[in-house]
Amino acid sequence: MKRSIPSIPQLYRNVRRWTEIISVLSKYGLASWLSRFNIEIFSDQLKDEPGEDSGPTTTSARIRMALSDLGPTFIKFGQLLSTRADLVGPELALELEKLQSNTPADPFEDVRDTIQSEQGKTLDELFQNFEETPIASASIGQVHRATLHDGSEVVVKVRHKGIDRIVETDLDILAGLAQLANRLDDFKNYQPPSIVADMSRMMRRELDLERECRNIVQFRSMFKYDRKIAIPKPVVELCSLRMLTMEYLDCIKLRDVKRQPPNNVDLDALARDGANAYLRMIFEEGFYQADPHPGNIVLTQEGALGLLDFGMVSRISENLREDIETMLASIVSRDVPMLVTLIKRVGRCPHDLNESQFSNDVADYVGQYSTVELSHFDMSGALTDFLAIVRRYNITLPSEASVLIKVLVTLEGSGRLLNPEFSLMQVMKPFQRKMMFKRLSPARQARKMRRFYIQVEQLMEALPNRVSNILEQIQSGRFDVHLDHRRLGPSVNRLVVGLMTSAMFIGSSWMVSSDVPPVIFANVKGEGGVSLLGLTGIIVSLMMGLRLLWAIRKSGNLDQSE
Repeated sequence: MKRSIPSIPQLYRNVRRWTEIISVLSKYGLASWLSRFNIEIFSDQLKDEPGEDSGPTTTSARIRMALSDLGPTFIKFGQLLSTRADLVGPELALELEKLQSNTPADPFEDVRDTIQSEQGKTLDELFQNFEETPIASASIGQVHRATLHDGSEVVVKVRHKGIDRIVETDLDILAGLAQLANRLDDFKNYQPPSIVADMSRMMRRELDLERECRNIVQFRSMFKYDRKIAIPKPVVELCSLRMLTMEYLDCIKLRDVKRQPPNNVDLDALARDGANAYLRMIFEEGFYQADPHPGNIVLTQEGALGLLDFGMVSRISENLREDIETMLASIVSRDVPMLVTLIKRVGRCPHDLNESQFSNDVADYVGQYSTVELSHFDMSGALTDFLAIVRRYNITLPSEASVLIKVLVTLEGSGRLLNPEFSLMQVMKPFQRKMMFKRLSPARQARKMRRFYIQVEQLMEALPNRVSNILEQIQSGRFDVHLDHRRLGPSVNRLVVGLMTSAMFIGSSWMVSSDVPPVIFANVKGEGGVSLLGLTGIIVSLMMGLRLLWAIRKSGNLDQSE
């Protein structure tokens, strides 16, 4: 089926980059959906089958490799999309977690120019020593070690030269692809423009290293009295939009701790300390680092857990936090009706949701995990299975909920690097009790009543004026009621065609029975003939009727060519 599309500006801006992207998608057999559109300028790049060098045969692996070939923006987009297992499914989400950015480092001259441009001073004036070779290079920037004039060792994160233009170009193209995908029934339920907009907002925030500096300051304030957690101190005067300077932590990466365990370090206690820190961020502060993978958690020489990389952070509202707490409690207490109600309240359910079957699947899910002891409760497995059910019934969770679920799964995985018997659910148990007492506390109830009073007060102030306006419109005859119908077009078309078909058949039958001239197949005396117009009308009406039945059976749409 070919579809004509309106003019999409992104198609005509950056044509060269569009061509590269579509060529890569075609290479991995991922461009067939684009072939449904009449995009003549890219017709040579569109293919229906993967090329010989498309690599792995699984769709998930081909998507990962295509994103990897498309560069930093698409790699970061894939990493962010891995947090939305409710949309892409657990299999693809797991595959996208493998995406690693091997972005080449910028020449040292570019790094020096960026720093000097941001600070208005020479590199020698800013640093006593600055290592030219970076210790790491990722999609957004690269990291160098340096020494300040007071002898403090620091690391300097510098944004890649021109990365902002590259990201904006690719995000513009992703928005165009989302517009195209939104025109197809296969993707429309997932609201591609909304997803791309959410991901784009997160990526633009990661580009702002000054925002990351503010995040670090906030998290340091959160844990300033906790000696078990170490967060590098930013050098605020050497932080800006394109560079971030913070203290250097002499540490061991979490994935290396078990191979080379430091002396007198209790790995189980270490896992619990890290989990407690994240649970405090999530359930008490509502503001947390959204990427707790082992590369962002280290062990300092003092035996504290160090948290790194605060470019990706997330906030969670108090209401959503309470709903997720109640969901976890419902699984343990086997409260299926409560869990079903919460899922439907938090998520966006399709209008044709089979509630009976959905409740049965949730009951099976609860039965599988509710009998497990807390010390052996597999949080990551439970949340992964939960996302599988949500996806099966096309229920879309809010992005904050999806990110939180991903964080909890990753957190338990990181804890099990230190202790294979680690159970996040067991660590959460004290938090659940604390949150329950906090929810029922008089102070919180007073805050809720205060918010409710303010809302009622605002409503009562606005209500008389709005009622008066409505009455005036009714009195003057200017009161209009606007109805927005959804997908009634095909139904109206079928109704109109059905009426026309019936009318034509009845009229043609009357013409045949009345021998309306011209008449064919008559004998020599002019008797026994058949009206030509009536016969033609009957044939046409029969064809229209068959076409109508075929269209209804196949798609229900007469205004689209199948």
